Amino acid sequence: MESLALMPRYEAYKDSGVEWLGDIPSSWELKPGFVAFRESKSNNKGMKENTVLSLSYGHIVVKPEEKLVGLVPESFETYQLVEPDDIIVRCTDLQNDKVSLRTGLAKNKGIITNAYLNLRVKNGFDARFLHYYLHALDTTKVLYKFGSGLRQNLSFLDFKRLPIFEIPEDTQKLIANYLEKKTAQVDEAIAIKEQQISLLKERKQIIIQQAVTQGLDPNVPMKDSGVDWIGKIPEHWEVKRLKYVLEERNERSKTGEEPLFMVSQVHGLVVRADYHDKAEVAASNIDNKVVYKNDLVFNKLKAHLGVFFKSNIEFKGLVSPDYAVYKCKEHIYDAKYLEILFRHPSYIQQFIIRATGVVEGLIRLYTGDLFDIPVPVAPSGEQAEILAYTKSQSSAYEKAIEIQQNQIEMLKEYKTSLINSAVTGKIKITPEMVEQ
Repeated sequence: MESLALMPRYEAYKDSGVEWLGDIPSSWELKPGFVAFRESKSNNKGMKENTVLSLSYGHIVVKPEEKLVGLVPESFETYQLVEPDDIIVRCTDLQNDKVSLRTGLAKNKGIITNAYLNLRVKNGFDARFLHYYLHALDTTKVLYKFGSGLRQNLSFLDFKRLPIFEIPEDTQKLIANYLEKKTAQVDEAIAIKEQQISLLKERKQIIIQQAVTQGLDPNVPMKDSGVDWIGKIPEHWEVKRLKYVLEERNERSKTGEEPLFMVSQVHGLVVRADYHDKAEVAASNIDNKVVYKNDLVFNKLKAHLGVFFKSNIEFKGLVSPDYAVYKCKEHIYDAKYLEILFRHPSYIQQFIIRATGVVEGLIRLYTGDLFDIPVPVAPSGEQAEILAYTKSQSSAYEKAIEIQQNQIEMLKEYKTSLINSAVTGKIKITPEMVEQ
């Protein structure tokens, strides 16, 4: 990607008089937004249009029919009509939501909820240029300087007064054409890197899961495990049911004074107070289950989703009675070994098969059903080698993934800076740049 610092600039600049715009090209003029926009309030009375649109990640998309259920109006006659090149803005709740992209450019005719503001572009202005401009104000959080009310809502009045550039329409089209081309290239580069991340994660899982199910030596003699879905295992390994590998720990807190733990899908088993400003009062934790280091903690309701973690915390703590806590018997070197094994798709499938219940969220995996599941068990010393290997491989893949994620963030930042620089005149877009 070309450095913004090396791109051409206009010959002369002037103070815009607007703090968040800074200097602008001397030939550019600022006008209030009402010269460029009018508010469109055409309703869909009589069902003139049936295509339902929605604002999603900064794009106006056609809403699939299967999603037109639940919280939808009895009649779409209350929706507003949308024409191609209308700019749709979600104006509500600026105070609490500073992440969502709030603007989108319509490419289709259709209808959209009248909770959104519809800006129709006047003659002499390129809708794409104006949308890129509003998008820049959104991503740089300038829009959040406007708005009123308790929840900081925007209204058309804010856009009527918003400083808008009045520049030749040919210049607007040139900038919009350039940004369409370059942002598409950036988006493609991001998509490739996201695909690379998915492949790295998949490869990491395969390597780790293969290690705990087949060992590290590809030349070791193998034998039939006697369990169809486990398949072959190293000849010197054993197959044991979990009742011989784990023991349920049902120790309860008498005081509730121990630290409260929680399960995080990202961080594993953690101290709740480290992730929440307010810890629960101690009295509410009486009779909670006690967890020690190296215990394996299951969420009974989510075991089939892979929600189980070894405790790496040096001190004992508490989890909800809805969780199951297990300690390892002498056959298991470290509970991490089982944590990894249980994330293998074949074990997730076993948890699903053996869980009890019919309603999602109320499907429980009881200890008796868990303990009936067979597992391949390597000798203790080999388990230690496998864990060291999986830790090393995991670290290497996580570093590779982090590199890709950092590059994605850099590309996103570049895209934001490129759009902002182009629509505010910080760089000069030439016809040659569009053709390159």
